[in-house]
Amino acid sequence: MADAREDERIFLVDPERRGVIPLRGFHVPRRLARTVRAEPFQVRIDTAFDAVVEACAGLRPGRTETWINQPIQAMYGALYRRGQAHSVECWRDGELVGGLYGVTLAGAFFGESMFSTARDASKVALIHLVARLIVGRFTLLDAQFITEHLAQFGTREISRAEYRERLADALAVQDADFYRLVAYAGGEAVLQAISQAS
Repeated sequence: MADAREDERIFLVDPERRGVIPLRGFHVPRRLARTVRAEPFQVRIDTAFDAVVEACAGLRPGRTETWINQPIQAMYGALYRRGQAHSVECWRDGELVGGLYGVTLAGAFFGESMFSTARDASKVALIHLVARLIVGRFTLLDAQFITEHLAQFGTREISRAEYRERLADALAVQDADFYRLVAYAGGEAVLQAISQAS
């Protein structure tokens, strides 16, 4: 992380309690399930990674600073070009209106940031991500910290020791595949993948 957009320094964070989003038992609120089924967005995978990171780093009402500085943005871009970072994007009428990005390592996905300029766009992206991770045989979705936004999906805090155990298990996964789910899976298929895992 960085303290500010213009701060070139980077530091690592290893919190005593860590937020993880359950892949088994992931909770989709009813209203959001209806939204996913209605498919108000075209959900794309890895077509505008740099734009998603840039949007996540952008300033918004109520947020005057970001932890994503230029060195961090460059590192994520390099990981994307190596196939180790991914974006889930929500598009409407040819415009990117929400999404998220993160890094994969074996069976772990490290969610880094999300943004939304249209109602529910980042939530729909998260639901699509979870389905993709389930179908792709991932075992850990690291959210780092719990937010009100993430709590509704069943995100919970675990101790550093438990996190390290789960991370070790995820790093031992040999067959995780971010692309196992078809690129343009519809809302019903996404919800079905999640419900079958619960």
